[in-house]
This record gives sequence, structure tokens and C-alpha cells, in this order.
Amino acid sequence: MIVPDGFSDIPAGKIAAVVTHLEMTERPPRRADPPGAWGLRKAEPPMLDWYRDLYRRVGEDWLWCSRTRLGDSELAAIVHSPLVEVYALVVDDSDEGLLELDFRQAGQCELGYFGVTAKLIGSGAARFLMNRALEIAWSRDVSRVWVHTCTFDHPSAVAFYQRSGFRAFRRQIEVADDPRMDGTAPRDAARHVAVIG
Repeated sequence: MIVPDGFSDIPAGKIAAVVTHLEMTERPPRRADPPGAWGLRKAEPPMLDWYRDLYRRVGEDWLWCSRTRLGDSELAAIVHSPLVEVYALVVDDSDEGLLELDFRQAGQCELGYFGVTAKLIGSGAARFLMNRALEIAWSRDVSRVWVHTCTFDHPSAVAFYQRSGFRAFRRQIEVADDPRMDGTAPRDAARHVAVIG
């Protein structure tokens, strides 16, 4: 569907974001790790309550909600798949970042979820996490690594991915139910996105 030029109304109770898809088709030059005492831990397998808690702490302010709407069996089918790897960024024995690598599509790796908690934004922790993500992804038999982000995410997300070696290749408009209207997310989450009910 082609969206017409100009303004389009979004119904009350819905949210709309511009989604940018980015990819790389060859391993980029390695970027130096910033100084910091971070570690990476693979969750094998990720416990669902742990996953939901970290997902919420990393993504709630960016309106990540697709995984919080899944039941246990639906979520387990994804994160317990042998072709999906879940990692935590560890700081002082606390899990403060989420990295999910999805290898379910042959020859590709999707950064399904990537982010750090609010207290680490701007600290260099995301650079450390991206370096590990690309090392792991490109250590496998892949010819493409890709990710998507949207206008609900941090304003620097697209630039961060581009500095990491990704190039934008597609843009979409996504319309969805506002997770703050049904209690999936707290009413005061993502203050940069107005609630229109």
C-alpha cells in the first residue's frame, strides 16, 4: 500500500511510527571498545521471567511491546529456539542490556532486539554490545546482518547503526495499538510519544 503524501489520521488508541530497516552484507571494520567494565553473558536458555524483566527495563521507554503481549508458549517458541541466541550485557553483576540474535532465516542474522537500560545510554555500553553482536553474528555462516528501528526508539538509533556499518534499505509506517491503553506498558512510559485515547 502506498501512503498518500500529506497527513493521515491515526485513530485514537493507536500509535504510528516510521520504521527504518538497515543491513550489512559484509563484516565491517572492527571498532575499538570504549572504556568500561562491561561483560556479556549468554542466557542458555533464557528464563521467561528474566527475559521479560530485562526486555521491559531496556525497551519500555521506547514502547517495545510485541514480546510482552506473548504468552509463555509463544515467547518460549522464539527465545528457546536453537537458532535464537539471547545475551545480557552485565555491569557490576547486574543485567543491563539485551541482545537477541535471530538466525532462523538461513544465511542471515537479525538483531531481533538490541539495547541497554536508560542509565547506560551514552556510556559506551551500547558500542561494546554492538561490537560483541557483530563478532558473534559474523562468526556464523551468514551473508547478511540486519536490524530495524523506529521513531519511537532513541533519536540517535539510526545514526548509531550507520556508524556500526549498517546501511538503510527500506522504510515503512507501522500502526499498532498503543500498549499504554491496555496496560501492556505503564501509562507514563515513552513520554516522547503522546497518548491519544
